Amino acid sequence: MHSKRFYTLSASCPDRVGIIARVSGFIAEHQGWILESRYHADEGNGTDPDSGRYFMRIEVRASSLPFHLAEFRERFRPIAEELSMNWKISDSAVRKRVVIMVSKQEHCLYDLLARWQSKELDIEIPCIISNHDAFKGFVEWHGIPFLHIPVNPENKQAAYAEVQRLFEEVKGETMVLARYMQIISPELCAKYPGQIINIHHSFLPSFVGARPYHQAYQRGVKLIGATCHYVTSELDQGPIIEQDVIRIDHSDSVDDMVRYGKDIEKAVLARGLRYHLEDRVLVHGNKTVVFR
Repeated sequence: MHSKRFYTLSASCPDRVGIIARVSGFIAEHQGWILESRYHADEGNGTDPDSGRYFMRIEVRASSLPFHLAEFRERFRPIAEELSMNWKISDSAVRKRVVIMVSKQEHCLYDLLARWQSKELDIEIPCIISNHDAFKGFVEWHGIPFLHIPVNPENKQAAYAEVQRLFEEVKGETMVLARYMQIISPELCAKYPGQIINIHHSFLPSFVGARPYHQAYQRGVKLIGATCHYVTSELDQGPIIEQDVIRIDHSDSVDDMVRYGKDIEKAVLARGLRYHLEDRVLVHGNKTVVFR
């Protein structure tokens, strides 16, 4: 991360000759100073419509350009249309607004708030939403509004309508499920594609239910991991942002496995969220590119 203000352009488009020249030429034409650039060409196979795609991420020093972000968007739009781009540009000086959702497991919430408090995650947290009130005091101690929205089989539609209302009211940009143990409604998933992030253990789909570590222990699993991904209406099948694993052996107890699992979930969620906030994640169809 650079200390001076910069704009981040992230985009994908059908692969062709001259993409870098066209984009970097536009930036150079306006005396733009490129600080960092990353590219990836996904080779087409002739049958997959999502292949043959070109991905890019470029950071440009804001002070080097003769115009602000809104004008950059207007001037760049014709080029993006010419290249059939899916694109966005963001400003490092504008903090992203992140709404955290949590249930009864505290480890991911505690970790995110510690990173937020230390400015490692330089974000705004306008509120934290939970289907339980267990962390109300802890959250409010941090000076963050805590919103309790109970969820049960009878009120799910109304509950998630309220979540959506609050998310829009506080101008949320990203929703993080920090061990929020409810299935997000299809309507909410459709409303915010690429904006809802989840974390779960990597035993899925083998060990489902409330006691996955006990099941894994009984089967003699040797690897524990976690997956951070975008939420879609297909449960735990959204585009993957980040994953990691650690090795265990026969000497590790169930309690050891649970502790290792919590540690890796915290780390993977924090990394995945950071990649998302820094516009390092580009998704097109089934293809996910992460510029670490």
